[in-house]
Amino acid sequence: MTAVANPEYAIDVQGLNKSYGEKHVVRDVSLRVRRGEIFGFLGPNGSGKTTTIRMVCGLLKPDSGSGTCLGYDIVRERAEIKRRVGYMTQRFSFWEDLSIVENLDFVARMYAIPERKAAVRKALDNLGLTARAQQLAGELSGGWKQRMALAACMLHEPNLLLLDEPTAGVDPRARRDFWDELQSLAAKGISVLVSTHYMDEAVRCHKLAYIAFGKLLAQGTAGEVIASQHLTTWAIHGDRLSELQDELRKRPGVEQTVTFGDVLHVSGSDAELLRRTVEASAGGRRAELIDTNLEDVFIYLMGKTPENGGGKA
Repeated sequence: MTAVANPEYAIDVQGLNKSYGEKHVVRDVSLRVRRGEIFGFLGPNGSGKTTTIRMVCGLLKPDSGSGTCLGYDIVRERAEIKRRVGYMTQRFSFWEDLSIVENLDFVARMYAIPERKAAVRKALDNLGLTARAQQLAGELSGGWKQRMALAACMLHEPNLLLLDEPTAGVDPRARRDFWDELQSLAAKGISVLVSTHYMDEAVRCHKLAYIAFGKLLAQGTAGEVIASQHLTTWAIHGDRLSELQDELRKRPGVEQTVTFGDVLHVSGSDAELLRRTVEASAGGRRAELIDTNLEDVFIYLMGKTPENGGGKA
């Protein structure tokens, strides 16, 4: 039976599962990405992000589950989906001994794009690559390689981009420029599903999902994901924070301790018990109640999974 498409969503999938032998890589994952929305997909390496993305875009057939991508059934109409999405892999997968324009022309031929030379010129112009068009891909920095890969994704004018850790190993300025481009594309109605490890990128997404060991642990806006865990967090400033961290991990009400430079974040779900413990243990150090941030929450979620021990972080 073909899944019924909801025109409100670029991606609408339910109960996706995928196993390789005895390893259950993706477990009952359900996602909805609205048209024109940037949806951030977060999780540690090996969590199932790439496998989920490949099932959504038609590269992998799920063992079970259903849904649509751009209105097409992800099981029965995979070929139609592959023609209409732009997929950017983790690794740079172009020919380093060809120039930027030669790489893009080759991709345009693969998609059988009409008037491909005009399409290539448009992609070069839109991504600020015209001045470097004749430069060999192997001579590009990470940021320019990333920009060329995005140009290749956009050649056939897809309505959905699936980006698998596109900014890994790229310098902060290039990452910022890349995300400015994604925001511009989303404003034009293009949907984006992007996996990332960076918290500064996560907060730029309209919605987020966190996956670990194949399971979706939380999803929603950044504010909704933070609120869903009901954590209270204190920041402690001072010296000998490593010693204090070891001590606090044994105290009541403390469910997580994380050091960020010269500040120790201490989190727990019982606000009053945590307050008493922090005040009793600070030892003259400055302690202040702060807003729990995304990184606090994601470290907490990771620590809660049974596969990771499920104990205090």
